[in-house]
Amino acid sequence: MKNLVQQTQASAPTTPPPLGAHMSVAGGLYKGIQRAVAVGCQCVQIFTKNNNQWNAKPLTDADVDAWRGELEKSGLVSPIAHASYLINLATPDEELWAKSIDALTIELQRADQLGLSGLVLHPGAFTTSDEIAGLRRVVAAAGQLFARYTPHTCRLLLENTAGQGSCLGHSFAQLGYLWDAIAAPAQLGFCFDTCHAFAAGYDLRTAVGFAAMRKELTDAVPIDSIKALHLNDSLKDCGSRVDRHQHIGQGKLGQEAFVQVFADPIFCKLPGYLETPKGTDPGTGEDYDSRNLTILRKLAAKARAS
Repeated sequence: MKNLVQQTQASAPTTPPPLGAHMSVAGGLYKGIQRAVAVGCQCVQIFTKNNNQWNAKPLTDADVDAWRGELEKSGLVSPIAHASYLINLATPDEELWAKSIDALTIELQRADQLGLSGLVLHPGAFTTSDEIAGLRRVVAAAGQLFARYTPHTCRLLLENTAGQGSCLGHSFAQLGYLWDAIAAPAQLGFCFDTCHAFAAGYDLRTAVGFAAMRKELTDAVPIDSIKALHLNDSLKDCGSRVDRHQHIGQGKLGQEAFVQVFADPIFCKLPGYLETPKGTDPGTGEDYDSRNLTILRKLAAKARAS
């Protein structure tokens, strides 16, 4: 895929990137901000509605005011949301496709109401069709989406995937096709997931593997279209095509892969969000998000010092 911007030599990382995690909004959207602050987040990702249901109760003025007030007080930056996993823009099923566009339109509107900077979406699965048919369905769906609603603050961030089953987005060539065909640079961007890239076959553990991955990515999409990182270790090995997240340094990726991420002149400037297992260590009582963030910050510091 042809890169749409001129790549330039970027400077080495000098300041730490904002790091955070996906947070529950049980009890109210603003609760997600409070939970993020409690574990030491600097940025946050949420679901703006129940992830396992199509329907969403409309946001009230009180919901939006509570969220915005808590966000301003918190000091958190780059709040984003993840779209429902029920949405499938690549499906050949007409009813599901139409339902997915309707649902995504509502989610994009909700994200705008909350002043979010991004809405992360998996491109979808082509199921009984084929790769190119699935990609074309995503393009057509995006065309309908942006014809219905032009977002104000929020970009739709397509996420690279592990490639389980017929899921699209596991190759950067597929993402490049979507970028070129959708042709909406002001409304579209990408979220890069470390676990997904590794499971899809990009070996981030070695300098050679990371450099090859990085070149393929930035040959496919513009550098400045990459807006966010999902920082997850992988329970499964490189090329497994299995999407299973693990705590930082406890999976097959290991800590050095994240040092390379933080040393990269593109990735080091992006907000990073954990999507690792929740809970507390039964031995120490330490919150897992807090511990993973501490580890990531040490790895980011190591990258800056190298």
